[in-house]
Amino acid sequence: MTELLIIARARSHSSHVAFRSATSTHTYQQLLDGSAAIASALLGDAEDLKEARVALLVTPGAEYVAAQWGIWRAGGIKVPICLSATEPEWEYALTDSQAGLVLADAANAAKIATLCERLGVRLMVVEEVRGDLKPLPEIDVNRRAMILYTSGTTSKPKGVVTTHANIQAQIESLVTAWEWSAEDRIPMFLPLHHIHGIINIIGCALWSGASVEVFPRFDLAAILDRVRGDAYTLFMAVPTIYVKLIQALEAASEADREAIVAGFKRMRLMVSGSAALPASVHEQWTALTGQKLLERYGMTEIGMAISNLYHGERRPGAVGAPLPGVEVRLKAENGPIITAEDEPGEIQVRGPTVFQAYWNRPEATAETFEDGWFRTGDMAVLELGYYRIMGRLSVDIIKSGGYKLSALEIEAALLDHPLIAECAVIGLPDDTWGEAVTAAVVLNSGTLELASLRDWCKGRLSVYKIPQRLKVVSELPRNAMGKVTKPAVKALF
Repeated sequence: MTELLIIARARSHSSHVAFRSATSTHTYQQLLDGSAAIASALLGDAEDLKEARVALLVTPGAEYVAAQWGIWRAGGIKVPICLSATEPEWEYALTDSQAGLVLADAANAAKIATLCERLGVRLMVVEEVRGDLKPLPEIDVNRRAMILYTSGTTSKPKGVVTTHANIQAQIESLVTAWEWSAEDRIPMFLPLHHIHGIINIIGCALWSGASVEVFPRFDLAAILDRVRGDAYTLFMAVPTIYVKLIQALEAASEADREAIVAGFKRMRLMVSGSAALPASVHEQWTALTGQKLLERYGMTEIGMAISNLYHGERRPGAVGAPLPGVEVRLKAENGPIITAEDEPGEIQVRGPTVFQAYWNRPEATAETFEDGWFRTGDMAVLELGYYRIMGRLSVDIIKSGGYKLSALEIEAALLDHPLIAECAVIGLPDDTWGEAVTAAVVLNSGTLELASLRDWCKGRLSVYKIPQRLKVVSELPRNAMGKVTKPAVKALF
């Protein structure tokens, strides 16, 4: 039977340890067995899910991957949803994707059960999967595999649809560029509703037969202890985490710092991504550990597109050159394709890694492609052969702590506050977060402090979307058309 290449490759590493944690290990064979059981349960009396959407709410680890592979092997489309999202955010993802089933582990099933019942969505608990194995359908690589929600320039996230071929191309590009092998070992503490964790870490590691050590969250003390013990050959994190690691190393005793730094030095590769890495952080990390961080550039719609070189210069403030199989060009705002260096333009990407479409949004899909090139909305300049990101074409995207956030979505939530008459949300430069979520508000009465606003936001916005800075103003700056001008809002701070 023809099967997905990621499954076939797992068979060739069947006895290798795929996942380990403080309490358990799981081999590739156990992932294959678990995914076959889940696929059979998902199919029931059907022969093929025929791209039915299955939302995935499972804690990162072996069970997550068994569930992901189970959805794919049954012919379904995986819709990963955020573990820490609010109920309205879950409801939006389920209704927009038209998911008919939520596949959850026991720890999370209870949290979403009421919503599933209200929406008439079936809930299946991974730990309760039982029954005989069934023949599984053949899955063509051009079938749709995943809908990953990403915030855009509208107030509601869009579902990015990728095929199995897209995912395979994204993984193969990174495996080639960064020389992954079955000997690699990497920690995993990033969320698995985000492309960084799904593709760059889990996807590449399991494609290669490598081993992943899972942490339920970023546990600084536990991770540094494992680094001290030479547990890893690779390390991938967002800039915020590198800032926290620098602070921890600087605060450590001399002997402890030397032991941890030695562990970092012996790693073959350390990567930063999901947000711009400040050059100062890049240089601090090199001074502390001797490691030159490899910064790369990508997004949900295209996977990774540009990377500093594994063998070669890793330039602070630059994201590097196109990855294998990826075409990149710059286009000026006034239309022409830029061929010279030192001229800014929009990054446009073409190749097999680029997504298929936005789910049920043909107009948005058409608007974001130009002659087969995906328009990223990011401005960059080519300098001595390397791309340097200059910022978003849209001021309504905030990159904070590795997340890409819609300012408009946050504004819509804040306007529900009883004291807020008007608001504008922007991102301001921040050494720890990349950009800090910042709100300027006009009140209709009373007074408002940041602490009370943050308390009010809990349960209404995910933690990473809650404003970190606040300014109460008498009026918001507007242009002649009456539209709030966000560059002028930034000047208020």
